[in-house]
Amino acid sequence: MSRRAVLAGIAAAAAVPRAGAQGAYPSRVVRIVVPFPAGGTTDLLARIFAERLTPALGQPVIVENMAGAGGSVGADAVAKANPDGYTLLFHNLTFSSTTAALEHAGRARHNLSHFAPISLAANVPMVVVSNPAIDVRNLSDFAAYAKRQAASQGLFYGSPGIGSMLNLAIEVFKRDAGVAMDHVPFRGTAPLVQELVAGRIQLGGDQLSTALPHIRAGSLRALATLAERRLPALPDVPTVRELGYANMEFRGWNGFFAPAGTPEPVIDLLQRTIAAVARQPNVEQRLSDIGAEAVGSNPAELKQVVSDQIDAARPLVAELKLIVQ
Repeated sequence: MSRRAVLAGIAAAAAVPRAGAQGAYPSRVVRIVVPFPAGGTTDLLARIFAERLTPALGQPVIVENMAGAGGSVGADAVAKANPDGYTLLFHNLTFSSTTAALEHAGRARHNLSHFAPISLAANVPMVVVSNPAIDVRNLSDFAAYAKRQAASQGLFYGSPGIGSMLNLAIEVFKRDAGVAMDHVPFRGTAPLVQELVAGRIQLGGDQLSTALPHIRAGSLRALATLAERRLPALPDVPTVRELGYANMEFRGWNGFFAPAGTPEPVIDLLQRTIAAVARQPNVEQRLSDIGAEAVGSNPAELKQVVSDQIDAARPLVAELKLIVQ
């Protein structure tokens, strides 16, 4: 090997921070901001990863919930944080619809350019659910039920906030099925699920991870999934495409972001560490048990997933006039 190649290799190695090394990244607590309340899927997954990232990085990794405005409050805070790798965002597919809604309203406090994608942590499909007291078996049944009930009583659906992907998907369902329902926005999916189980709203949804225990217990009924194909955990539940509502189909995901401008060596270290954690057998099994699939992608894949979803959401947001407060 030439002297020049050796020197280049030494320089490249020196540029990569070593976890736990004196003066290197990370040297203190790393904070993961979850832009939803505790108890939802995004919070649950963030805590699974934080638990394993702590020994992998050699520093405490903590989760902070910062809910509001369909996830945009927490996202805005991270976008404005010091780009040093100590404040990260753990978001889900709602990032795409909220961003599109903010752009449409001319109030884009953040967009994809304000973040450095790190890794697609997990694929987590969305499922539309109802209270089992309603005598329906799928989303088409619910459409017929809603039309029968419209004249006699008001119907309500819940979402994790105006501009969330679930808000967008159910508004598309209302349009395509020709049904009327009032929207009840919540500060996350955990309180939404509580109201569904109590029967105070008739329709809603969640990522499969947190909806699945309620479905298995019989306190919620799965009517459709937003995934491309039927889910192994719910083989009898049709996809929205099968039921004729293909415009509702969106890939469910959760991923890590840093503020734009975070040094590439820090992004690289985080990506490699997150990917290694996602490949740990106990993490893969824990995610599989709750209906999620561990991924651990490179930054480019996460950026492409979000970019594609924002492009798909823009015309729907404009047509449906979704406005994030």
